[in-house]
Amino acid sequence: MAGISSFASLACLVAVALLAATAVPAAGETETHLRMFWHDVVSGGPNVSTVVQVAEGPSSNASATGFGSVVVIDDPLTEGPNLTSRLLGRAQGMYVSAGKDSLSLMMAMNFVFIDGAYNGSSLAILGANPAERRVREMAVVGGTGMFRFARGYCEARTQWIDTRTGDATVEYNLYVRHDD
Repeated sequence: MAGISSFASLACLVAVALLAATAVPAAGETETHLRMFWHDVVSGGPNVSTVVQVAEGPSSNASATGFGSVVVIDDPLTEGPNLTSRLLGRAQGMYVSAGKDSLSLMMAMNFVFIDGAYNGSSLAILGANPAERRVREMAVVGGTGMFRFARGYCEARTQWIDTRTGDATVEYNLYVRHDD
């Protein structure tokens, strides 16, 4: 009987620990949900485009996915899905075409806020972005300002894409825990 009792006690402790680790932010932490729209503007020329390709894979590795391409971005982040919506910040960083047989990007970018309650703060996002999926999840790995010690995740959903030009609008929902 003592073995069963010990096992039941251990199982209860594990369940309580799992619930405590995932249920609520720790004392001194805040959980913030942010929703914004990321606009990748490839067309439009040098004064309008927010994207520049800085490297491409060797021609011997040519693929329909652009495998090996490296793109640097300074994309607008807006409150609504229209590019003319209120500008909240900029997505600054890069993405790499990391999928040889499927369109999968490795994203490394900072969401730098320039307006509103988070003006002057930023969030760092890193992860795989398998673009052919309806919903993609990437890690929030840090932040500055109001988001110091941030961690969490974001979900990306393509709202619109022009396959001819590469222009795209993507909805980002970020779920972030950070210091108060």
